[in-house]
Amino acid sequence: MSANSSQPAGTSEANELAFFDHNIPCLAACPVHTNAGMYVAAIADGDDEQAYLTARMPNPFASVCGLVCAAPCEDACRRGQIDRPIAIRALKRFVTEQFGPESGTAEEGSEVWNRVVAPPNVERPQSIGIVGGGPAGMGAAHDLRRWGYQVTVYEATDKLGGAMWLGIPEYRLDRGILQGDIDQIVNLGIDVQYNTKLGVDVSFEQLRERHDALFLAIGAGLGRKIPIDNVDADGVITAIEFLINMNRGFQVDVGENVVVVGGGDVAMDAARTALRGDDYDAKRAEALALAVDDRSPMTEAFDVARSLTGRGSREVTIMSLESREEMPAHDFEIEEAEHEEIQFVNRRGPKAIMVENGKVVGLKTIGVTSVFDSEGRFSPLFDEDDIQVLKADTVVLAIGQAIELEVLGENGPDEGPRGTIGIDMATGATSMDGVWAGGDAAKGPRTLIAAIADGRTSAAEIHRYFGGVIESEKPGKMVRLKQFHRLDDNYDRFDRLSVPVLETGRRTGLAQVELGFTEEQARCEAKRCLRCFANILLDPQKCVLCALCSDVCPVDVISLVPSEEIDVGEVGGTALLLDETACIRCGLCIERCPPDALSMGIWTGLGVPEWT
Repeated sequence: MSANSSQPAGTSEANELAFFDHNIPCLAACPVHTNAGMYVAAIADGDDEQAYLTARMPNPFASVCGLVCAAPCEDACRRGQIDRPIAIRALKRFVTEQFGPESGTAEEGSEVWNRVVAPPNVERPQSIGIVGGGPAGMGAAHDLRRWGYQVTVYEATDKLGGAMWLGIPEYRLDRGILQGDIDQIVNLGIDVQYNTKLGVDVSFEQLRERHDALFLAIGAGLGRKIPIDNVDADGVITAIEFLINMNRGFQVDVGENVVVVGGGDVAMDAARTALRGDDYDAKRAEALALAVDDRSPMTEAFDVARSLTGRGSREVTIMSLESREEMPAHDFEIEEAEHEEIQFVNRRGPKAIMVENGKVVGLKTIGVTSVFDSEGRFSPLFDEDDIQVLKADTVVLAIGQAIELEVLGENGPDEGPRGTIGIDMATGATSMDGVWAGGDAAKGPRTLIAAIADGRTSAAEIHRYFGGVIESEKPGKMVRLKQFHRLDDNYDRFDRLSVPVLETGRRTGLAQVELGFTEEQARCEAKRCLRCFANILLDPQKCVLCALCSDVCPVDVISLVPSEEIDVGEVGGTALLLDETACIRCGLCIERCPPDALSMGIWTGLGVPEWT
C-alpha cells in the first residue's frame, strides 16, 4: 500500500477518503461501525466519557455488548498479528459501568443523557410497527424514536429482550444490565404491546392497516431436530427450547448425564446452563417461596432452594462433528466450558437415541471422517464401522434454529433462502412496499451485534423512505496532528491482560462469571492499542526518497520499490510502500524524515461522536 494512500491514482476524493474507514480493522469488522480503536485510545488517555460516547452512540445495547458481544472487532484487531488482540469487549464494559444505565450517572440534562437517551426534539406523524422486541427490533425502535417517529413494539412474551433474555444465560448477562439498556430505549417514548403474538393476537394484515411502515424482527425461536431414531423421546430437547425454558424459570428435568450435540456458541451456553441446573431449580423454588409467603423468604421452599445449590454429580458432555480446532464456537467460550470441567467428544455424530420405556438412556454415535469438502463446504462424512454409545439421560440438540414464518399468514412477504423472510440484504426491504425485516428471521441465526446492526440499518432505510436525512452519514475528514510519537512507551511489548473471572470453585449460583477490569488493568490493556485510526501520510512534493524512514522502521514495513513493480501508472519512478497491517504506529519514521514529508493524521469518519 502506498504511503500516499490518501491520494491513490484514478479514484475520486470520496473513494479516497472511504479507504480510511476500511483501514481501521476493528471498525470495519463491527456490524454497527463502532470505532473501537478510538474508544480504547480514549481509555488509555484517561478520557472515559469520550470513550463511552464513542462506544454507545452507534450501539443502544453498549452495556449488554460489554458483557456478551461476540467481539468481531477483536478477531480483526491488528494487534493480534503481533501477539494477541486488545481485550476490546472488556474495555467497553469498563466505560459502560461508569456511564451506562447500570452506573446511574446519565442524569437528565447531562452531556451523556443528551447525547444518547434524550427524547426527540421533533415529533413526526408516521407510525412504525415493530414486531419483536429482541436486539434487531429494539435497535430499530431506538433509532426511529430518536428521529421522532411514533413507534409501537409488539412483543410475544411478557418481557423485551428476545434472545438476550431468553437465550443468553444469566451467569453471562446480568438481567439488571439488560433491563437498564431496554429501559433507556423504552423511556424515549416507545409504546410496547406485551403478550401480543403475531398470527395469534394480531394479524400481519391488521398491522399493515395500523401503521405506515413495519419492521419484522420475529427471531428464530424454533429449534431444529435431526432425523434419527427416537428423537422425540422423553429427555430429548432442542437447545433453544432448553435455554428459553431455563431462563424463563420453567421446570426442566435436567438429568445427571447430559449430552449436548453441537459445536457452536449455543452448544456452549446449553452445556454450561445444564451444569447449573440445580441453581436454576433453587432460583425457581425461591421465587415460589416468596410468592407463597411474602412476609418472610425463610419458608420451607426457600430452605429447599438453598439446599439445592451446587453442581452435585452432574456430568455434561459436548459432542461435535468438528475437531477442537474446527468447532465454530469462539475460543473463549470453549475455554470457559473446559474450565468448568465439561467434557468434549469431538469428531462424532449422533446416530440414534437409545431409550428404555420411552426415556433416554444413551446416545449412539458414529465416527466422523471429515466435516468439510475440498471447497470448504459443510459436507460431513461418517465411518459406519465406528459406533459408540454415550451414557445420557438428557440430550440437548444445538444444531440450528428455524423461523416460524407461518405467523405472517398467506399475504406476507416472499420467503427467502433457508426458510427466512426474503429481504434485500443491504437494506432489509422485503418484497412488500413499506415492510422491512431483519435479525435472525431474515438472515438466519447470527450474533447479537449483527442483529442490532440489522435493526439500525432498516431504521435508517425507513427514515429515508419518509424523506429523512441521516446527519451522521456526513463524510469523514483527516485531521493532521502537529506531533505524534510513542517513543517513550512500551505499548508494543506488553502482552494481553486476561479478563478477570470467578475462580471455578466459586462459580456457585448464577453469579456472573466474567468480572471485568479494574481501572489500572483497563488503562494498561488500552495502552496496547496500535491506534489504527492514525494514518501515516506522505506529501510527495516534499519527499526526497532518502529512505531514512525505511532504515529507522523497527518492524520493516516501509520500502522503496521501482514503480514498474506496482500498478501506479508511471514508468521510471519510485514508489514508497507502507504495510498498514504490520505498522505499529511508533512514529519513528515521522521523527526521522529530514524534509518533513511524513506526518500522522487522525481519521474522524464512521463511529466517532460528532462533537469530537
